[in-house]
Amino acid sequence: MKTQKLKNRWLIAASAVGIHISIGSVYAYSVMTNPVKDIFDVDGSVIKWAFKIAILLLGLSAAFLGRWVERVGPKVSGTTAGIFYGIGILGSGLAVQLEALWLFYLCYGIIGGIGLGLGYITPVSTLVKWFPDRRGLATGMAIMGFGFAALVFGPVMQSLFDAVGVSNAFYILGLIYMILILSSARYIEKPPEGYLPDGFKPGQGKTIKKDMANITANQALKTSRFYYIWIMMFINIACGIAIISAASPMMQEKLSYTPMEAAAVVGLIGVFNGLGRILWSSLSDFLGRANTYIMFFAFQILAFFFLPKIGMEIMFLVVLFTVITMYGGGFATLPAFLGDLFGTKQLGAIHGMVLTAWALAGVVGPTIYDVVKNATGSLDATLGVFAILFVVAFVVSLLMKKTVTKAYLKMNDNFGFA
Repeated sequence: MKTQKLKNRWLIAASAVGIHISIGSVYAYSVMTNPVKDIFDVDGSVIKWAFKIAILLLGLSAAFLGRWVERVGPKVSGTTAGIFYGIGILGSGLAVQLEALWLFYLCYGIIGGIGLGLGYITPVSTLVKWFPDRRGLATGMAIMGFGFAALVFGPVMQSLFDAVGVSNAFYILGLIYMILILSSARYIEKPPEGYLPDGFKPGQGKTIKKDMANITANQALKTSRFYYIWIMMFINIACGIAIISAASPMMQEKLSYTPMEAAAVVGLIGVFNGLGRILWSSLSDFLGRANTYIMFFAFQILAFFFLPKIGMEIMFLVVLFTVITMYGGGFATLPAFLGDLFGTKQLGAIHGMVLTAWALAGVVGPTIYDVVKNATGSLDATLGVFAILFVVAFVVSLLMKKTVTKAYLKMNDNFGFA
């Protein structure tokens, strides 16, 4: 009877995509920059502060509300995320209508940012529990939605701005996001305790690799592997987001692209960002999570060092797009890796704490790029700094691999018990 009442785990995954593709619309922020700045009669850099605040609040709310998300469950936290993000976008429309910049910062940056953080971590720990056999694939699907959202909602935003005006566009988008997130949250729930998918039940032959531990967020903070993964994520995000933020001028400088041609490359970056999330997270189920990150950093040491020296257009783009897939893949592989390292007891809380690396890296990465580029005028020197950072990440990933291997050997010595 219990088996018949189980929800379909693939529909759970589809619901997670529904949440992530809604909040991921934040990546289409550049579409609204010009229309909004014209209404407020300010420079575009002033309007971009709402985006920076939103990303900062994403990381902070994910970190500080992670335990609450675990305690109340995905239905409640997902519903809360939908209310916050929807109100944030609706309030942004009111701010535009009233031409109140402070209200725009409050609604889009703070209220919307809290909705972003809650919505980002809500489905992830639930999916890991529903897919103990394919953690990378499951979390990759959801987080792929976040990466692809700009491709979906970017054109929708522009069409609405042209058709109904800026403030009305925000009202319509706010309602769309709220309905989509709330509808998705209604279906999401945790699996029953000890859930195993068909074919993995005792006596059916297939087994699932045991997690290294099953510990709380506070206990995770006392382990070296938490800080290893935090450093790895910080460097991968800082370097990747620096490239993304400077992609258009870099294309124009290095390949003599026109602004329109460079903009097309920026669009393709969004595609490869999304593809990398599902590709690498799925492959990590077979390659191993630690090995996947080692590959990321080994490749990117060479990529960032040689990229400024590549004169062949196609080769330059292949290397650039591969780097972008690894940027996205790092996000998507993370939740599954955290499940391996710390178990699922408080996975949402632990995931939230690691996402503080995103909040910090989003500021540090582009700042390093701008400071070094302005000081040296050299793309070689600028990307060389990031190549050195990847050497650090590579060393840390090897230490992580050593820690993981030692832990699993110890588990085997204890007959499979941690």
